[in-house]
Amino acid sequence: MRIQRLDADTRQNLLEDLLKRSPNNYGEYEKGVAEILARVKREKDEAVFDYTRKFDQAVISAANIEVTEDEIKEAYELADPALVEIIRKALKNIEAYHEKQRQYSWFDSKPDGTMLGQKVTPLKRVGVYVPGGKAVYPSSVLMNIMPAKVAGVEEIIMVTPPDKDGKVTPNTLVAAHEAGATAIYKVGGAQAIGALAYGTQSIPKVDKIVGPGNIYVALAKKAVYGHVSIDAIAGPSEILVIADESANPRYVAADLLSQAEHDELASAILVTTSEELAGQVSDQVDAFLKELPRSGIISKSLDNYGYILIADSMEDAIETANEIASEHLEIQTKDPYDVMTKIRNAGAIFIGEYSSEPLGDYFAGPNHVLPTNGTAKFFSPLSVDDFIKKSSIISYSRNALEAIHEDIEDFAKAEQLTAHANSIKVRFE
Repeated sequence: MRIQRLDADTRQNLLEDLLKRSPNNYGEYEKGVAEILARVKREKDEAVFDYTRKFDQAVISAANIEVTEDEIKEAYELADPALVEIIRKALKNIEAYHEKQRQYSWFDSKPDGTMLGQKVTPLKRVGVYVPGGKAVYPSSVLMNIMPAKVAGVEEIIMVTPPDKDGKVTPNTLVAAHEAGATAIYKVGGAQAIGALAYGTQSIPKVDKIVGPGNIYVALAKKAVYGHVSIDAIAGPSEILVIADESANPRYVAADLLSQAEHDELASAILVTTSEELAGQVSDQVDAFLKELPRSGIISKSLDNYGYILIADSMEDAIETANEIASEHLEIQTKDPYDVMTKIRNAGAIFIGEYSSEPLGDYFAGPNHVLPTNGTAKFFSPLSVDDFIKKSSIISYSRNALEAIHEDIEDFAKAEQLTAHANSIKVRFE
């Protein structure tokens, strides 16, 4: 891995380099995505079936687009029983964590006759996109469906591309069934996002779409925002490790590579105050690359967006981490909790040398759908909050309104909204 001394220029160049990976910079794909969405909106099922034949080489129709109970049963027969048990264990942790995020309606009454409150209502129907093909991640199925289920969403509609035989990967189906999907449809790509956003004869329109996907899926989600809500526009995976001389270089190297193997645009960055550790981590990375099956992807990822930065102080390291606002942030220092208190921007924070990033991906319980490309400065991980909406409650008695009605009328008149003022005034004529 390249080793650089951290300074103002290095930091600025790094930030500009990382931002190039944003889906917002792939405008050349937008025209094609817009054409797919327009056709799905216009032709509905017919367009979905045609695009599935074109892109997935699968013959799908109204008769077989929805996954049946027999197909789910077959998936359980094909899936590894040990993996099924691991999925169930992980689900318990994910559910327990998200249960703590549950919000409730509240109402506040006062003796003067006023009652204010907030009514919390789950969304009625959400769509979960699950990638297929090379990217088969049952863990993402769990992370996207479980918070919706905990929130109380009635209908959780999952879409995922089929293989050329019209089948869905068994592990994906098992994960969806265990997590609580209410319906699963065999469609992927931008056409799946269009089907969820606009509705077709076979696939119902949803209120919100969540889940990761390729650039076409990301741009489609961006385009349909407003017709429906979305979680976020996901970018490539990324990890940043803050470490000092106390860190284990083998652990740090292994954790950096755990994200670099995702794809060639993934980012893996170490910021350390120890020049000795920097060299040791680089050596360990080289050693791992000789062993790991996905070393080709990892090497390209590190060549593109892999960095070891040597900081003059821990304060500089922390400032850099806050500027980058990484999706995953690991802290492997002598006093990791002190460093953690100074972190403002990160999707998920892993504290200590035994809290490696894959723990969060699969098992610990917090959601692994996290903000990327610096959006951790203003976005949060996927949560129960993403699947609810809130309505304000206002109730005043005549006596309560009478005490303040002239103030409201004067305020409305100041804005020259006389009908507003009249709406209050008529009640006291």
